[in-house]
Amino acid sequence: MTRTRQPHHRTSRTALALAAALAALAGAPAIAQDKPVNLKMSSWVPAQHPLNPALQAWADDIKKASGGTITATLFPSEQLGKAFDHYDMARDGIADAAYINPGYQPGRFPIMAGASLPFLFSNGKSGSAAIDAWYRQYAAKEMKDIKYCFAFVHDPGTFHARKKITLPTDISGMKIRPATSTIGQMVTQLGGTNVQASAPAARDALEKGVADAITFPWGSIILFGIDKVVKFHMDVPLYVTPFVWGLNKDKYDAMSAAQKKVIDDHCTSEWAEKVAGPWADYEAAGRGKIAAEAGHEVYKLTPEQLDAWRKAVAPVETQWAEGVKKTGEDPKAVLDALKASLKKHNAAL
Repeated sequence: MTRTRQPHHRTSRTALALAAALAALAGAPAIAQDKPVNLKMSSWVPAQHPLNPALQAWADDIKKASGGTITATLFPSEQLGKAFDHYDMARDGIADAAYINPGYQPGRFPIMAGASLPFLFSNGKSGSAAIDAWYRQYAAKEMKDIKYCFAFVHDPGTFHARKKITLPTDISGMKIRPATSTIGQMVTQLGGTNVQASAPAARDALEKGVADAITFPWGSIILFGIDKVVKFHMDVPLYVTPFVWGLNKDKYDAMSAAQKKVIDDHCTSEWAEKVAGPWADYEAAGRGKIAAEAGHEVYKLTPEQLDAWRKAVAPVETQWAEGVKKTGEDPKAVLDALKASLKKHNAAL
């Protein structure tokens, strides 16, 4: 009898151990069983641009929060596609996460274009939290082909030109590379001609005389070598360019619930400011660097000149409003909401 019981006890012990192991597994965090995901992140700015380390820091934090199940590879310098194409690249899965400049496709994102109306933003850091908090209510409709993560802006940019621009009338007859479609409308209304060129192609356009001036943030003038071809710099926070960090929907939808939560936790206004912060500091520091360069003139506007600019750009807002009406939104409500968000985040001009 004893002999027959021993194997039975051993079997029971084995079964109990197995049951305990299974119970332990069941109790383990779901994230441990998640499938590994690698995000192809596309950034069209050059490798040395300050935005790239900030995007990498975003990805590193996601890796940590996901227990290593979500990793990312960053492709800078238009490796995966042209700057103009990044929204469609995120939509089509050419990139899983893409740095999008909505202004590169005039008329396609009319609500977001409101953020590049002149004389709104005082800075790029808290301005990034402000634009993200504002745009969230419109993103699902206006950018429905992608998973919206967050919006952000650079520190305010201005005119950098071969000749001195002080009054709106100076724009007449000039060929200008605008940062956004909204700035492009301003140039046209003031009698100038728009020259379409992405940031990486801008120096070439200026060097060849295809463009006489550019609207650009300060630090990037040096980064892209544009300080070699323009000498006059209007010292006024004229505009910002709104950007979006967008994800491929299919990539996001294929993730586990735990992984989606990690992504959602990194698609916030706080992260918009974190990612934009180092770049904002970099651009702001560029003003002093350019002023110190030989042969460059950084000049302020008089109150009268500034007033002339504000009056001259008013029709741009009217034109922008027409585009917004076509989406079914009320342009006044949209702009008031943006201004309220800027005020709340201490980013209003």
